[in-house]
Order: sequence, then C-alpha cells, then structure tokens
Amino acid sequence: MSENIEKTEKDYIKEQIVLAKQIVLKNTINLNQVRTVAGIDLAYWKKNETEYAVCCIVIIDYHTLEIIEEVCYKDIITVPYIPGCLAFREVPIFLETYKMLKTVPDVLFFDGNGYFHPRHMGLATHAGILIQKATIGIAKSYYKIEDVYFDMPSNTAGAFTDIKKNHEIYGRALRTHMNVKPVFLSVGNAIDLDTAMEMTVRLTTKESHIPLPTRLADIMTHKKRKEYQ
Repeated sequence: MSENIEKTEKDYIKEQIVLAKQIVLKNTINLNQVRTVAGIDLAYWKKNETEYAVCCIVIIDYHTLEIIEEVCYKDIITVPYIPGCLAFREVPIFLETYKMLKTVPDVLFFDGNGYFHPRHMGLATHAGILIQKATIGIAKSYYKIEDVYFDMPSNTAGAFTDIKKNHEIYGRALRTHMNVKPVFLSVGNAIDLDTAMEMTVRLTTKESHIPLPTRLADIMTHKKRKEYQ
C-alpha cells in the first residue's frame, strides 16, 4: 500500500480534525428510492512478521435482501495499530475493494464505528467522506470514549438509548431483538441517526442481531481469511 508508515499519531489526528469539517450529518437519502445496500468488513492475520487484511463488500437488494454482488481484496497492512486512528489502516484497502464494484450502492454499512469516535472519525465516517456516499457504522462491541458510558436499552426489539458526550449525541445503543446484546449504531456520513436506525432495523433478520449486509460481509471475511492463511 502507498500509506506513509512514517506518519505519527499526531499526524493522523491532524488529518482527522481536518476531515471532520466535511462531515454531513443531515439526511441525504430518500428511503423510498434506496435500492442497493452494501456491507463492509475486514479481517486480519499475520504470516511470519507480515500483517495482512482482507476487505469484503457484499451488496444486497434493500427490498428482497437478495445478494447482488460480492467482492474482496487482500493486501499487506503497513500502518501500525493506533487507538483512535484505526481507519488509516482500513481505508486504503477498503478503497481498493470499492473500486472493484460494478454496482454503486446507495448506502454502505460498515462493521465498526462512524461518528461515535473521539473526533467523530471512525471508519464509516472517514470512508463516507472520501467516497461521498451515505454510510452507517454498526459496532458489535462498545468503544468507550473517555468516561462516557451508555444506558442499557430495555429488553425489547427496537429499544434504544442515545450515547451522549457533553450533551451531544455520538451514537445509539440499539437492541435489535429481545434477549440479545445491543449493537452500537452511529452515522457515518450523509445520513441522520433516525434514518440509519430505521434502515438497521429493516435489515436485521431473525437469524442475527446485526444487520444482514455486515453479517454477510463478516461471514465472507472469515471464509476468505481461512483461504488465504
């Protein structure tokens, strides 16, 4: 990859602060016109001292939930893991995978955070700004920001609690089914939180507590990682 490995954490944070000025929090999509939705996930592994990752994108029909297209791309990862700067490891390989698509998705779901980030620059937001598309972040585990905790939503399908810091909503803890752990929803770019939640609930089937696009991408990344290893 062409990412400059000489960059420091301070360099990445400066880039995030500049990019954050381009975030669009207003809804730019009409749900009645949404036809295709993509799910994105990445998986990592090491061979000797070299770290690799594979990015998988699965596009489904928003109404029938049928798979339209699947692509994946693997590469060497040269950017070290830095808390709060994960997107810089994942954006380059995502962009290469995105170029392979024949179908341009209306909305993209990322397995990870978006606006719910110390500088509002999780992968879903970072990528959404670069490709200028509506994006949503769905995380399976809670990423604690400073001393911010979340209130557990009630044990009913569709129950949620907003996650706030300094009176600003960063994301939402959403229980998609009764008796399952909540997922952590945040906008990526060019969509509002209510619309993102409506789509998440619509795309979450009885087979899983996460929406179908990222579930399918997750399954595909595990399969591909085994093949490449």
